[in-house]
Parts: sequence; structure tokens; C-alpha cells
Amino acid sequence: MNHMRQNLFDLTGRVAVVIGATSGLGRVIAIALADHGADVVPTGRREELLGDICNEIEARGRKTVSHVTDLTDRNTLDSLRDTVLSELGRVDILVNAAGRTFRKPTIETTETEWNSLFDINLNGILRACQAFYEPLKASGRGRVINIASLASHLAFHEVAAYGASKTGVLALTRSLACEWARDGICVNAIAPGVFPTELNEALVKGTRRGAEILTRTPMGRFGCPEEIAGAALLFASDASRFITGQCLAVDGGYLASGVNC
Repeated sequence: MNHMRQNLFDLTGRVAVVIGATSGLGRVIAIALADHGADVVPTGRREELLGDICNEIEARGRKTVSHVTDLTDRNTLDSLRDTVLSELGRVDILVNAAGRTFRKPTIETTETEWNSLFDINLNGILRACQAFYEPLKASGRGRVINIASLASHLAFHEVAAYGASKTGVLALTRSLACEWARDGICVNAIAPGVFPTELNEALVKGTRRGAEILTRTPMGRFGCPEEIAGAALLFASDASRFITGQCLAVDGGYLASGVNC
């Protein structure tokens, strides 16, 4: 089998779309995919940040497209898809890394706050997967990588909306994996441990919450953003040809942990 002699992590000739790539883990994933040969289209809502990440991708000798996208608006996702197909000809990899959170007692959370978070964290992923289904199917080796969370598995205090939305991401990942397997599309998720980013830094840096997380993490530290890259490369590449519907925790042992002292 000749493919076993090849570098299974080589993404040369593939096109990846990374939604939520202007900051945080999405940005790291976009750069990692480019470093391993893919042409990468990073996207997000903040046009002023898109130029920087596109420049980084082009500096690696890869092609890219700059296109602002709003996950709450299906029309912008369809426009992104059509632009990528026009400019680069195909889409092989879709990474859904956009998300947001807030901390608030559940009893005080309004329906508007709840629905707004779900519209980005869960509904936005559905919109993106629907928008890119046809080109992923046409690829013959389509890959969808959704960013789930430890909160897909466990409760974290006063972030019920976030936890519920990320649990939904996991259910959606499994459902699409089963539905789309016949189309040659693998759908998997990554559950990052705590990686201090723009999204959550205020909740975990120097707080009681952060201290408890560290106590419960066998490795005794937060993640470094670049440590998410390996899982993304696995799920984006031929190394995951027979893996679908799975969620890989990159968490320093947090989900495996019981008592650590």
C-alpha cells in the first residue's frame, strides 16, 4: 500500500478553511496547517486582524484568501465558500474554531444571552458545515474539525450556556460523522484543556477558578497554544482516514483525573 510510505501528515495540495482564525487557537491551527503544506483561508469577523494572519500564511509560500465572515449570517458563509472555490478551486478541510463564552449564574442568564451564545457556538458550526458540505464531499477526503471543550464533558461553574452549547457541538460532530461517512468526510472534534486566550484569560489567570483547574490537571499547568496543533494535523490529514465521530481531549490529563493530592 503505497500511501503507507508517504508522510501521512503532508497536506500539500489541500485547501483548508479555518473559521475563527484571527486569534486564539484558531490562529495557531491555521498556521500549523500552512506549515504542513495546505493553502489556508483564515476567516473571522474582524477585518483588521485578517490581514496579519493572511500575511503569515503567504510568508510560508501558501495561497490564501481574505474574506470577512459572520457565523450568524449564512449568506456570508456561502459567499466565503464561493470565493474560495473561485480562487483556490476546492475545499478539503473545514475547521470550526470560532466561539465565545461568558460567566453568569444560570438563574440570571437571559434568553437573549443564551440564544446569542448558541447562535455562534453551535448554530454557527451547523451553518458552516452545511455551507461547505458539497465541496468537502467533492474532495474525496473531506475533513471537518470542530472545537469542542472540556465543558462538553463536565460542568464548569456558572457557564451553563457555554457548556450546553459545547455539548451540542459534540453531539453534532457525532451525528455528522455518521451521516457523512458515506461521502468520504471525516468529522471529529478537539476538546482543548485550558489554554489562556483572549476568550477565557480573565476567567483563569490568577483566579481561584484557575488555581482549581491547575490542581485538577495532572501536568500541573495550562496548555500552550501551539500544543493544539498536533491534534488538528491528525484530524486534517490522511493519518485520520479511519477516524470519525471522535473527540480528542488535549488537556494535560484533566478528563482522566480523579484525586491529584
